[in-house]
Amino acid sequence: MDFLIQKVYAAGTVSNPVGGSAPTFNTLLTNIENQIVIPLIYLMGALAVLFFLWGVLVFIKNGANAEKRAEGFQHMMWGIIGIFIMISARGIIYIILATLGLN
Repeated sequence: MDFLIQKVYAAGTVSNPVGGSAPTFNTLLTNIENQIVIPLIYLMGALAVLFFLWGVLVFIKNGANAEKRAEGFQHMMWGIIGIFIMISARGIIYIILATLGLN
C-alpha cells in the first residue's frame, strides 16, 4: 500500500501530507493530456490506418469491378484524411501547450 501512495505522490497528483506542494493546474492539464487525450489520438489514428488498409484490400481484391474499386479508393482517401487529422491534432496540442508555457 505504501508503494502505491508513493507512486501517486511521485506523479504529483495528490499533495503530500508530510510536506510538499499541492497539485497545480499545470499538473492537471499534463495528466489529462497524457492519460486521456494522447491515447485517444493514437486510437483514432490507428483506426484511420486500419480504414486505409481496408480500402487498399477492397481496391486490390475487386480489380475487375469498377464500383468496388471506387469504394476502396474512397476508403483509402478517408483513411489518409483521418491520419492527417490525427497528426495535426497532436501538433495543435503541442502548439497550445507551448503557447501557455505548459510544455
